[in-house]
Order: sequence, then C-alpha cells, then structure tokens
Amino acid sequence: MCSNRSSCPASDAALRHAVAAHPEQGWTLLCDGSIVFDDSGELHPDGSVVPPCRVPAERLAVAA
Repeated sequence: MCSNRSSCPASDAALRHAVAAHPEQGWTLLCDGSIVFDDSGELHPDGSVVPPCRVPAERLAVAA
C-alpha cells in the first residue's frame, strides 16, 4: 500500500477499487490495503477480519 497518495476513500467501502487481482489464488488487494477473498471473507490492514458468508450444508444442492 502506497502511503504517498490516497486514491481510496477508506471511509466508503463501496468506492474501494482493486489494485492487484489474483483470481487463480482467490484473492484481490484493494486500494485501502484490504484483501478480499473469493469466499467473501476480508482481511483489513488493521488486522480485523470479516468472516466469509457460508451457506449451511443442508442448503447446498446435491447432484442426483
């Protein structure tokens, strides 16, 4: 994360944008330094974590 310029409004999560994407590894680095994972989890620069939204196993479709 570059500290010389602030291209990302840290207060507005909707305006964050990707600065590096690694879909083959399942994560994207955002302009505020947060890492967003494909399973919807997030890791923030301050160390806080947003757990992924997981669907209960009972709701998963089963192939017949």
